[in-house]
Amino acid sequence: MTIPVDKLSDPAVRTFVAALNANDEQAFFAALAPDATMSDDGSDRDVREWTDKEIFSSRGHMDVQSEKDGGLTLVANYRNDTWGEMRTAWRFVVEGGKIARFETGQA
Repeated sequence: MTIPVDKLSDPAVRTFVAALNANDEQAFFAALAPDATMSDDGSDRDVREWTDKEIFSSRGHMDVQSEKDGGLTLVANYRNDTWGEMRTAWRFVVEGGKIARFETGQA
Protein backbone atom coordinates (compact mmCIF):
# COMPACT_ATOMS: atom_id res chain seq x y z
CA MET A 1 0.00 0.00 0.00
CA THR A 2 1.37 3.37 -0.98
CA ILE A 3 1.73 6.12 1.63
CA PRO A 4 0.49 9.48 0.26
CA VAL A 5 3.32 12.03 0.16
CA ASP A 6 1.38 14.45 2.38
CA LYS A 7 1.21 11.73 5.07
CA LEU A 8 4.97 11.16 5.33
CA SER A 9 6.13 11.81 8.91
CA ASP A 10 9.22 13.96 8.45
CA PRO A 11 8.58 17.41 6.92
CA ALA A 12 11.97 17.61 5.14
CA VAL A 13 11.54 14.12 3.65
CA ARG A 14 7.97 15.00 2.66
CA THR A 15 9.26 18.10 0.81
CA PHE A 16 12.02 16.04 -0.86
CA VAL A 17 9.61 13.37 -2.14
CA ALA A 18 6.99 15.91 -3.25
CA ALA A 19 9.59 17.88 -5.24
CA LEU A 20 11.05 14.71 -6.76
CA ASN A 21 7.62 13.46 -7.84
CA ALA A 22 6.70 16.88 -9.29
CA ASN A 23 10.02 16.90 -11.21
CA ASP A 24 10.57 20.32 -9.60
CA GLU A 25 14.33 20.78 -9.55
CA GLN A 26 14.16 24.16 -7.81
CA ALA A 27 12.00 22.85 -4.94
CA PHE A 28 14.12 19.69 -4.72
CA PHE A 29 17.39 21.58 -4.22
CA ALA A 30 15.67 23.97 -1.82
CA ALA A 31 14.89 20.90 0.34
CA LEU A 32 18.60 20.04 0.54
CA ALA A 33 21.24 21.59 2.76
CA PRO A 34 23.76 23.60 0.68
CA ASP A 35 26.47 20.97 1.21
CA ALA A 36 24.20 17.91 1.04
CA THR A 37 25.76 14.58 0.14
CA MET A 38 24.34 11.31 -1.15
CA SER A 39 25.18 7.74 -2.03
CA ASP A 40 23.71 5.20 -4.41
CA ASP A 41 24.19 1.50 -3.64
CA GLY A 42 26.92 2.40 -1.13
CA SER A 43 29.00 4.65 -3.41
CA ASP A 44 29.09 8.40 -2.84
CA ARG A 45 27.92 10.35 -5.88
CA ASP A 46 27.84 13.99 -6.95
CA VAL A 47 24.36 15.15 -5.94
CA ARG A 48 23.74 17.35 -8.99
CA GLU A 49 25.04 14.86 -11.55
CA TRP A 50 23.17 11.93 -10.00
CA THR A 51 19.86 13.76 -9.60
CA ASP A 52 20.01 15.11 -13.15
CA LYS A 53 20.54 11.60 -14.54
CA GLU A 54 18.41 9.53 -12.17
CA ILE A 55 15.58 11.97 -11.38
CA PHE A 56 15.13 15.03 -13.54
CA SER A 57 16.15 14.02 -17.07
CA SER A 58 14.55 10.57 -16.64
CA ARG A 59 11.32 11.62 -14.87
CA GLY A 60 11.95 9.83 -11.57
CA HIS A 61 9.02 9.04 -9.28
CA MET A 62 8.73 7.49 -5.79
CA ASP A 63 5.74 5.54 -4.49
CA VAL A 64 6.53 5.17 -0.78
CA GLN A 65 5.55 1.76 0.58
CA SER A 66 6.75 2.10 4.18
CA GLU A 67 8.59 4.38 6.55
CA LYS A 68 10.36 3.97 9.88
CA ASP A 69 12.78 5.88 12.13
CA GLY A 70 10.35 8.80 12.32
CA GLY A 71 10.11 8.97 8.55
CA LEU A 72 13.88 9.05 7.94
CA THR A 73 13.96 5.57 6.38
CA LEU A 74 11.70 4.75 3.44
CA VAL A 75 11.07 1.80 1.19
CA ALA A 76 9.67 2.94 -2.13
CA ASN A 77 8.93 1.67 -5.58
CA TYR A 78 11.09 4.01 -7.63
CA ARG A 79 10.74 4.36 -11.37
CA ASN A 80 12.33 6.42 -14.09
CA ASP A 81 12.54 6.32 -17.87
CA THR A 82 16.07 4.84 -17.77
CA TRP A 83 15.70 1.85 -15.43
CA GLY A 84 11.96 1.25 -15.17
CA GLU A 85 10.68 0.38 -11.69
CA MET A 86 12.57 -1.10 -8.76
CA ARG A 87 12.13 -1.49 -5.02
CA THR A 88 14.47 0.95 -3.29
CA ALA A 89 15.49 1.91 0.22
CA TRP A 90 16.10 5.55 1.15
CA ARG A 91 17.76 6.85 4.33
CA PHE A 92 17.87 10.52 5.22
CA VAL A 93 19.87 12.69 7.60
CA VAL A 94 18.00 15.91 8.38
CA GLU A 95 19.74 18.92 9.93
CA GLY A 96 18.03 22.24 10.50
CA GLY A 97 14.96 21.15 8.55
CA LYS A 98 16.94 20.32 5.40
CA ILE A 99 18.20 17.04 3.96
CA ALA A 100 21.93 16.93 4.77
CA ARG A 101 22.44 13.45 3.30
CA PHE A 102 20.42 10.81 1.54
CA GLU A 103 21.39 7.27 0.73
CA THR A 104 19.52 5.10 -1.73
CA GLY A 105 19.88 1.65 -3.16
CA GLN A 106 17.94 -1.42 -4.09
CA ALA A 107 15.85 -2.82 -1.26
